[in-house]
Amino acid sequence: MSVSVFSLDGKVAVVTGGLGLLGRQHGIALAEAGAHVAVADLDGDAAMQFAGELTGRFGCRAHGCRVDITDAAAVTSLRDEVQRTLGPIDVLVNNAAIDDKAVPGADDETSAFERYPLERWKMVLDTNVTGTFLCCQIVGCGMADRATGSIINIASTYGVVAPDQALYRNADGSQSFFKGPAYPTTKGAVIALTRFLAAYWGHRGVRVNALSPGGVHNGHEPGFVARYGARTPLGRMAAPADYRGAVVFLASDASSYMTGANLVVDGGWTAW
Repeated sequence: MSVSVFSLDGKVAVVTGGLGLLGRQHGIALAEAGAHVAVADLDGDAAMQFAGELTGRFGCRAHGCRVDITDAAAVTSLRDEVQRTLGPIDVLVNNAAIDDKAVPGADDETSAFERYPLERWKMVLDTNVTGTFLCCQIVGCGMADRATGSIINIASTYGVVAPDQALYRNADGSQSFFKGPAYPTTKGAVIALTRFLAAYWGHRGVRVNALSPGGVHNGHEPGFVARYGARTPLGRMAAPADYRGAVVFLASDASSYMTGANLVVDGGWTAW
């Protein structure tokens, strides 16, 4: 087998949440492998700017789009805009999501399950589950009609195992922040949706897989980084670029006999 099976030359790929910490890395990986990339995010101007950077760096065609993935009409417009500017969509990376840390006030005592707000629960589920559902439905239908395509749903190790609350404990044993229930619940749901769609669309040529990253270093306080590394067989948090190879693998023909799987890339976190 040659490395050509990893090539995405001429393929059109959409990355939702394309301006996020991992979203940018997914776009870079796909463009470097030869794909034309649509960067989709809430900030359309910044998405267009990043798309221009991809074109300048890799020579691919790229396009930036504004999208709210919880709005079916907006996702439909995204699909139509990408098809009009880049062509039929071959790869969809459902990366857009929100975590508790992104919600105002989530660092206070309401992060504990006993006090977790219903509004926050609904907000996280709406984006992480309903948004992924809409993108799969609206973009994936076109793939099924063409009998080809790869959907990559970004899940999490917290969709596989429960959060280790001790990671968030202070040195003195106190704890003001807890990893809340909504994010792990949504990521477990994304993995279940992935399996459903793999079985549902397999005979129509659409592959659907999940990628579950471990914790990614992003300016965390040193104590957390040390605790996370001590609990991980490889001894560290992931660097943002550590997932590029996995995304290209799942998007390309290198994984042509793979669907319904959850590819866990976590430094061994779930091995213990």
